[in-house]
Amino acid sequence: MNTRSSGTLLAALAFVLWGLIPLYYQFLPNANIHDLLAFRIVFSVPVMWLVLKLMKKPLFQWHVIWADKRSLLLCGLAGFIMCISWYAFTWSLTHDDVLAASLGYFINPLFAISFGMLCLKERLTKMQLTALLLAICGIAIQVIYYGTLPWLSLIMGCFFAIYGLCKKFIRFDALTSVALEALLLVPFAAAYLLWEIYHGHCIALQSGTFSLFMYIGSAPVTIIPLVLFALALKSTNLSTVALMQYIEPSIQFLLAIFFFGEAFNDIKAISFAVIWLGLILCVFEKLQQSRRFNIIHDHK
Repeated sequence: MNTRSSGTLLAALAFVLWGLIPLYYQFLPNANIHDLLAFRIVFSVPVMWLVLKLMKKPLFQWHVIWADKRSLLLCGLAGFIMCISWYAFTWSLTHDDVLAASLGYFINPLFAISFGMLCLKERLTKMQLTALLLAICGIAIQVIYYGTLPWLSLIMGCFFAIYGLCKKFIRFDALTSVALEALLLVPFAAAYLLWEIYHGHCIALQSGTFSLFMYIGSAPVTIIPLVLFALALKSTNLSTVALMQYIEPSIQFLLAIFFFGEAFNDIKAISFAVIWLGLILCVFEKLQQSRRFNIIHDHK
């Protein structure tokens, strides 16, 4: 398997896992989002340590990190940006609005593809451009009908796209960058938790043993697909990863309708159908490209 294909496979796996996350958060309805974010950050560091140990990689090569302070600063920025997207995402999952999360990550490729063109000079194929236009139309249908912008979804989609863009400029390996993102935020998260515990306001500690473990478990549940996503970004282009992203919101959409029983009217049905048409076109194009690559490879 070539590098580009392995990157696409890693991206697909990451988005499948992210798509299934709502099943986890159903056990934390109306959770304290601030506590969740803090626990996720603090316990991401031991999770990353375990991941690196299993992959037989050193946790940090500080001489390499200090030699590239630009990448170090970008890791801090990427971690902060990811927190904003994750905050909005988690709020939607714990407040019975999985459809908002789904819409947010349907919107994300619009931003990611745009950033890829503007900042990385990536070129779109005709199918990708068609998918982009169809996605814009799908979102516009909802905006026109409801008369308001879906702010929660826009925050999720935009900031996750900015996160992906930042990752393209970080020169550390994927695992080191993800670990640094968490480590640089740990002092802030730990200070918040200590403050909450001191004043007796930490909801996670007052919710029982099961809920506490669910708060702690948010770290591996979110960090593992993030590692896969970071690895994918290192071996494929941003536009490809952006279009693979449709896997995640499609799964979340199905869970919202068939598992969580959220309302789904005709307007949303038309909007999602238009977006899915673009996805189908891109999948078809990828299959054609893969077939041509295999034919060329077989003749060599």
